[in-house]
Amino acid sequence: MTSFHTAQVAIDSFFRSVPAMACCLAWAALLPSLGAFAQSAPQVTPGDAPAGPVLLLQVTGPIGPATADSMARGLRQATQTRAPLVVVQLDTPGGLDTSTRQIVKSILASTVPVAVWVAPSGARAASAGAYLVYASHVAAMAPGTNLGAATPVVMGGLPGAPSAPAPTEPARPPQDPDSAAPEDSGAVRPATEAMTRKMVNDSAAYLRALAQMRGRNGDWADRAVRDGVSLSAQEAMRQRVIDLIAPDLPTLLAQVHGRTVQLHDGTTHTLSTQGASVVSLETDWRTRLLNLITDPTVAYLLLMLGIYGIYFELTSPGFGVPGVAGAISLLLGLFALQMLPVSYAGVALIVLGFALLVAEALVPSFGALGIGGTVAFVMGSIMLMDTDTPGFGIPVGLIAGVAVLNGLLVLLVFRLALKARHRPVVSGAEALLGATAQVLEVRAHATWVRLHGERWRVQSEAPLRRGQQVRVTGREGLVLLVEPLQA
Repeated sequence: MTSFHTAQVAIDSFFRSVPAMACCLAWAALLPSLGAFAQSAPQVTPGDAPAGPVLLLQVTGPIGPATADSMARGLRQATQTRAPLVVVQLDTPGGLDTSTRQIVKSILASTVPVAVWVAPSGARAASAGAYLVYASHVAAMAPGTNLGAATPVVMGGLPGAPSAPAPTEPARPPQDPDSAAPEDSGAVRPATEAMTRKMVNDSAAYLRALAQMRGRNGDWADRAVRDGVSLSAQEAMRQRVIDLIAPDLPTLLAQVHGRTVQLHDGTTHTLSTQGASVVSLETDWRTRLLNLITDPTVAYLLLMLGIYGIYFELTSPGFGVPGVAGAISLLLGLFALQMLPVSYAGVALIVLGFALLVAEALVPSFGALGIGGTVAFVMGSIMLMDTDTPGFGIPVGLIAGVAVLNGLLVLLVFRLALKARHRPVVSGAEALLGATAQVLEVRAHATWVRLHGERWRVQSEAPLRRGQQVRVTGREGLVLLVEPLQA
C-alpha cells in the first residue's frame, strides 16, 4: 500500500473523531434558542361580546418571511376575535420586497381596520416600512420618529449597478395625489441601468397606488422612492403623508375613535376605540422558529454544518451522529434559503468549493484543489445573499472564519500527507523488501520461510538451513529472493 493510502487512513481517523464533537457543539449552541420555542404564545379566544379588544402587533427589525407570517396570523386572529382595530407598532430599517408585498396584501385584504403606528420615539419606518404606513387604514407616528427612504436596494447580482440612485433633480412641485406618476424615467441615474430603472419605477408606481387608495400625498411617495427622501413626524403630518401624531397608545386610540375608514370590499367602518382594552399578540413558537432559521447567518451555518456533517459520515461510515445532524441541518438550511433572496451563483460556488475540498483529501494535488476550494467557498459566501437589504447579509467575520477553517483543514490534510511520506511502508508488496524471515523447511525442490505470519517459497544463491534468518531482497511472482543474515 502506498504512502498516500497511509495518509488517507490518518485523515479518516481524524475525521472519525471530529464530526461527532463538531455536530454536537453546533446543535448545543442552537438548543437554547430552540428551547424558547416550546412555549407558545397565549391565544385570544373570541368571547360572547360583540367586539373584542384592540390587538397590538409589534414589528421590530428587518422585515422578512417571519414578519409576513406573523402579520398574517395576527390579522386572522383579529378577525376571529372581532377586534375593532389592529395596531401595528412599527420600527424597521427596511426588509425584503417579497415579504413587504405579502404584508401589504394582508393589510389591504383585512376585514379589520389596521393602524400602523411608527413608535416609540426614535423609531423609524424606512424603506419597506414606508409601504406599510401607506397601506394602512390609519397612519400614525410618534414624536421623534421618521419615515421614508423607500428607494429599492439594487440586487447584488447586477455587476456595476449603483447602490442607490442619486437625487440629482430639484424637488418637484406638489401635485395632485390622484395624478399619474411622472413619466420622466431619467429621475434615476444613470439612465443606462435598465434594471435599476425598472425596480425604481415599479416601486414608485406601487407606493403611489397605495397613496391614491388611502388619499395620501402621492407626490411625496414618488419622491421617497426616486430620491430617497425622508420626513419627520411633524413634516409627514403637514404634507398629508400620515393621519395623526400620537405619543402613546392610549392617545392613539382616543384620536382614531369615531374615524371612518374604507375596507377592501368598499364598505365603510367607523372606529370605536374610546377606552377599549388592548391585547398584545406575541409571536408563537412557529413564527419564532421561522424567524431564527431565516436569519441569513443561521441559514448559512446550518448549510455549512449540513455539508460537513454529511461529508464526515460518508468518509467515516457507521458513526451515525454526523450524518443525522448533517441531514437535519442541511434540510433546515435549504428551507431557509428558499425563503430568502439567494444567488444561485453563490450556491454553486459553495458546492464547488466543497467538492474541491473533498478532492483535496482524496487526490494528491499539493494543495491546489484545497486553495481553489477555499476561494470558491469565500466567493460563494459573499454572493450568497442576493440583496443588500439591512439585516439580510452574512457577516464578513463569519465568512472569514469559514475561510480560515477551510484553510486549516487544507493545511492539516497536507501535513498528514507529508508526514505519511516519511513513514516506512507497512503493507503491500513494497513492505516485503528488506523484511526478515525464518526458514521453516529446506527440501530438494523448494525452501519455505515464515514471513508476516505467512508461508512463502524462497530462492537463495547461498545454501540455507532450517531455523536460519534471511532477508528478502526481491520478488518474482509468488517466490521471494532472499539472502542469509548469518553464515
